[in-house]
Amino acid sequence: MRYWTRVLVNTILFIAISGLLPGLFHVDGILVALVASIVLSILNVLVKPILHILSFPITFLTLGLFSLVINGIMLELTSIFVSSGSTFPNVTFGFSGLGAAIVVAFILSIANTIIGNQFSRERY
Repeated sequence: MRYWTRVLVNTILFIAISGLLPGLFHVDGILVALVASIVLSILNVLVKPILHILSFPITFLTLGLFSLVINGIMLELTSIFVSSGSTFPNVTFGFSGLGAAIVVAFILSIANTIIGNQFSRERY
């Protein structure tokens, strides 16, 4: 259940961020955002740990700020898989560049932290 909650939150965040930053990030619709959220979760399990291990020295030297670049790379990989893996020709999920992906990754990280804290907070 927690997995699907996180997927739905990321789906909503993808739609919201694409509305806030239309020049940097584009999502065609809710279904594309849902597929992208699922693909991102799979990539986070399979690829992200390898990237963290390989980039540990530079992440250590930058005091963890390089993690934003890794998150941006994960979003770029997601856009490649979603856009190229689609059977529909006009499906787009993409960024204007790596810098835009890093900005979106930063916003996603902050929003997921805030929303995650709200879900995990015990209500008395």
